[in-house]
Amino acid sequence: MSTLLRNRAFLIITGSDLLQNLAIWIRNMAILYYIMDQTQGNPVAISLITVLEYAPIFVFSIIGGALADRWNPKRTMIIGDILSALSIVMIIVILSSGYWQILYAATLVSSIVSQFSQPSSVKIVRRNVKMEHVQSAIAVTQSANSLFLILGPVVGTFIYTAMGIQTSMMVLLILFIASAILLAFLPKDATKRETGTSLLAEIKEGWQYVSRSRSLKMLGLVFACVGLSAGLINPLAIFLITDRLGLEQTALQYLSGASGLGLLIGGVFAATVSGKLNQTKTLMLGLLCLAVTMLGEVLSSWLWLTLGLTFLSSISLAFINIIISSYMVSRIDEHVIGRVNGTITPLFMGTMLIGSSLAGVIMNHTSLLIVYVISVTIMLLSMIPGLRIQFNDDEITVEDDKQNKVEEALYN
Repeated sequence: MSTLLRNRAFLIITGSDLLQNLAIWIRNMAILYYIMDQTQGNPVAISLITVLEYAPIFVFSIIGGALADRWNPKRTMIIGDILSALSIVMIIVILSSGYWQILYAATLVSSIVSQFSQPSSVKIVRRNVKMEHVQSAIAVTQSANSLFLILGPVVGTFIYTAMGIQTSMMVLLILFIASAILLAFLPKDATKRETGTSLLAEIKEGWQYVSRSRSLKMLGLVFACVGLSAGLINPLAIFLITDRLGLEQTALQYLSGASGLGLLIGGVFAATVSGKLNQTKTLMLGLLCLAVTMLGEVLSSWLWLTLGLTFLSSISLAFINIIISSYMVSRIDEHVIGRVNGTITPLFMGTMLIGSSLAGVIMNHTSLLIVYVISVTIMLLSMIPGLRIQFNDDEITVEDDKQNKVEEALYN
């Protein structure tokens, strides 16, 4: 751990992530409350926020991952923050004219830019953090971000309720500029990569890399199931507060705070013991706990019980995140890490987009309980492909060799 705290690149990336996460939470809370006020709590209008957040991820992650493998990661991340800041300036100007629908564009632009910045962040961590410290680095990053999962909703709610939507957008502008300035202090990247092949050929290389590994394919199926499950309920979390618990919409910050505290504690605990655990069994237990707690949240009519279940759910999610993220960072060759991320991520984001698109419609025609039951069922189904993920160190290499032998036989 002390080695990580002396790693300049890791500390800068972590600091930038914290600023961006705080900005995203302030944006999410302000836009959510404002659109709730403007539409009188229309569930379709609320779910549209999530659709616009994840649709660009589905569309641009493949291209963004391939370009991240080509471009200078430091420069890419700085340009991303600058573009985000410029988009906020445009939104502030248009919002002052009374066109509140422009707030949807804030989510859209931020989502597009992240598809170029996020793979670059992973590449910088991969280049500057030794393999034996990757799992600890992910745990530290997740735990630090969890602090803002706790503070972000509180700060976002306070800024919006006390000073309004315009001030919330101004804070976003300041945070993105601060992140860009911080990233400028990253070490220079001396790595030069030849780009003689076409972008399409490199995207296909990422697909082929995934197709050679059964574990990556199974991981893609897990992502698809979890994405669909999460997409169905994420836009409707505010209705747990207003419909099930009968509280004001601003009480959503307590739910987010419980989730952040669970991720924080779970991340610290996972960083300590995850290396000693059977990763397959831990993944299965985490998925099962997520399903059970999700069902409990929608059945609960007591605030403290709902908060407790959300807390336990987030602890489970912390273990799942660290296991899967460590696998993705440490097991994938650096030169294709962006493209592999761009191949698997759309499975998660695409199904989440489908779930978010259907969430408000299904709730309008059935009930909040039915939507959650469907989500829980899909989460349980994700355990089937999860059982087939092999976490041993040589699994991808072995399958690569088998594939090469098959190709040689075909050509000969």
